[in-house]
Amino acid sequence: DVQLQASGGGLVQAGGSLRLSCVGSGFTFDDYAIGWFRQAPGKERERVSCIGAEGSRTYADSVKGRFTISRDNAKDTVYLQMNRLKPEDTAVYYCNARWGRINYWGQGTQVTVSS
Repeated sequence: DVQLQASGGGLVQAGGSLRLSCVGSGFTFDDYAIGWFRQAPGKERERVSCIGAEGSRTYADSVKGRFTISRDNAKDTVYLQMNRLKPEDTAVYYCNARWGRINYWGQGTQVTVSS
């Protein structure tokens, strides 16, 4: 079975840091682009960051300079290091694996940033 397991969320004060992890199994992890998305209450899901199979990285403007995405294919894991967190970063964070038209989603992990 294909699984994407996101973890690392929690409650943190503004200015703090968290590191999210997304572990994949049941598919050839190395071949997939892995993205982090988030959804705040009452808002649409938005893409936060993505790392391609070849290592290219993209970031939403709102997180550039604060978040860093990386991958460790030996561990089938993608990380999202989130620094200088803001209350507006509060959301459920989801990871996504994409290869062509194939998309897999993991369950979310809650990130709450208090002011």
